[in-house]
Amino acid sequence: MNAMTMTRTLAASPITLALCALFSVSPAMAETALSEVTVTATREGQLRSEAPATIGVIPESAVRETRPSHPSEIMGQVAGVWVNVTGGEGHQTAIRQPLTTNPVYLFLEDGIPTRSTGFFNHNALYEVNLPQAGGIEVSKGPGSALYGSDAIGGVVNVLTRKPPARPEIEASLEAGSHGWRRGMVSGGSTHGDDAWVGSLNVTHTDGWRDRTAYDRQAGTLRWDRAIGDDALLKTVLTFSKIDQQTAGSSAISYDDYKHDPTTNYTPISFRKVSAFRLSSAYEKERGNTLLSITPYYRHNSMDLLANWSLSYDPTVYNTSNQSFGVLLKYRVDFAPLRTRLIFGADIDYSPGSRSENRIATTTTGAGFTRIYTAYTQGARIYDYDVSYRGISPYVHGEFSPSEHWRVTAGLRYDDIRYQFDNRFGTTPINPVAGVFYGQAGDGGLHYTHWSPKLGATYAFSPALNGFVAYNHAFRAPSEGQLFRPSSANTALRAEQQAQAALQLKPIKVDSLEIGLRGKAGATMNYEVSLYRMVKTDDILSYRDPVTNASTATNAGRTLHRGIELSLGAEIAPLWRIDGAFSYVRHEYEQWRIANTTDYSGRVMELAPRTMGNLRLTWGNAARGTLQAELVHLGSWWSDQANTVKYDGHNIINLRGSYPLAKDTRLFANVHNLADKRHAESTGVSAGNPTYAPGLPRTLTVGIEAKW
Repeated sequence: MNAMTMTRTLAASPITLALCALFSVSPAMAETALSEVTVTATREGQLRSEAPATIGVIPESAVRETRPSHPSEIMGQVAGVWVNVTGGEGHQTAIRQPLTTNPVYLFLEDGIPTRSTGFFNHNALYEVNLPQAGGIEVSKGPGSALYGSDAIGGVVNVLTRKPPARPEIEASLEAGSHGWRRGMVSGGSTHGDDAWVGSLNVTHTDGWRDRTAYDRQAGTLRWDRAIGDDALLKTVLTFSKIDQQTAGSSAISYDDYKHDPTTNYTPISFRKVSAFRLSSAYEKERGNTLLSITPYYRHNSMDLLANWSLSYDPTVYNTSNQSFGVLLKYRVDFAPLRTRLIFGADIDYSPGSRSENRIATTTTGAGFTRIYTAYTQGARIYDYDVSYRGISPYVHGEFSPSEHWRVTAGLRYDDIRYQFDNRFGTTPINPVAGVFYGQAGDGGLHYTHWSPKLGATYAFSPALNGFVAYNHAFRAPSEGQLFRPSSANTALRAEQQAQAALQLKPIKVDSLEIGLRGKAGATMNYEVSLYRMVKTDDILSYRDPVTNASTATNAGRTLHRGIELSLGAEIAPLWRIDGAFSYVRHEYEQWRIANTTDYSGRVMELAPRTMGNLRLTWGNAARGTLQAELVHLGSWWSDQANTVKYDGHNIINLRGSYPLAKDTRLFANVHNLADKRHAESTGVSAGNPTYAPGLPRTLTVGIEAKW
């Protein structure tokens, strides 16, 4: 049952009225405005035409049709977004940034951060039950004025599914290449003032490369309760457990990439992840005001043997953190000029810990193609507790000086503190395998920052809308950047690196953006945006070209510019075409590391100049559907010195479904139809180009039924 049908069915029920209040859309408007509403721009329902930002929306229907086995298979439907595969469901993200593991994105679930700022994980989307989501919204560019630290490249908000109007169960089973198996089941109902929906996802694959199997269990439970005629309580519980052998971005030589891509130089690596989140959002709308109170709890833990550092800093470690927080918001509307004011505060307290041991490895071969076959655990090198605390009040305002204009402004103040307790003291650890590990002393770090924003939209006509926006953003350093410095070959150097890490400055960003969005006729919609971002004190990882060791450091300035275009149209009965394209340039405007190393003016690595996604779809639910997808990534530099370039690639995917009966259908996906050899990422090791190979031609088939 689609959302419009549900609205008609429940038009008079208390829970429907409460849901409409939550999203600030009247029941009468729900049918006509639903496709134009975003919940990410202001943390509640707002017409996209009145949001001075580029927000890509992947509806629930697209999630269901795509059935992604990995976030990379659906996120590229948004212009300017590239999510790659690092192993299992691990990933790196590029949104108005090069592909990176750095903490420059904010990942949300129903508007609540999936992790604390202090404990960022670039693999955040594997901690969310993405294949059973109710939609995905990507707000591109800085969002710090509303969301705080992290929201530099963009905000990714994964929405949970809404409960169905009447009792409903659906289940699917699928199998495919490389031992792929997945079962998903969901069900829910509405009864009086209560509605609920639950989902469960169980996945296994043997992996297509050597020793890359993984298992995943994920679930979501949502309960909506209408309280009277003007309030709603939405409680969401989610969990994910992942156990994977992770070749990840285990890059290999060009010869192996071309002739033996299944080889894995780091078969001993692994990753075990546990994520749990519980939130309860109370929303009460009375007259022209809305009060929102959302307490939440999170628990995250990870055991990891990292493959990327085996050649220079082999370790095994555990990180763990909890979060206790609340999101507070009060909104008031005024009749004059359609004025709206939002006052809010985000409070987060997240205690965490890290324990890490050096390992001794057994290898075969030599150089950058050596294979790590076994390991033994050695001495403890890091053992500490660290607590993150953030208190962030903000104000957001909107008004319409005329029928066509909508002006938006906002300001946020972030007060961030870390409290650190080192069980080792402050002296570097005695040499372990010839290297030292610098230690920070007990104490605290404190960051404060103001983040403003200003934007406006203009309605040229009912079918054409434009916007312009200025946003300022920042990102405080994360726990790992501050308290876990790189190893060193002397005690003095280790101590210097530990002190240098504590001196890292927050990243600051200034962004200008202008855009147009509209409709042509009754069947075509489009959006185009241009942006220019300047980052100062960018926290970048300087990678030694000889040892491959990585050290976090503040760069001077980086410059990010681009144009993004998305469009969709019905071109004939039963036929539809959708596209997402971007042309960008990311460069080190000023980055001088030493007297002999100056990357100023160089293009940033892992930053394709062009990206595209084109989908041609035929059919409907009654006849079945067939979709062909072209994924394009242009060339990029593999290293910071711009000495090795990857040519880019084009991948063709095919997916379809066929109804066997009214509520039963077969489906199939073919990834990389032409079996194109391609790289998910590239690099340079000891002067040699390396490639992390992407998935070959892969078939998945399944059956889905509803009751």
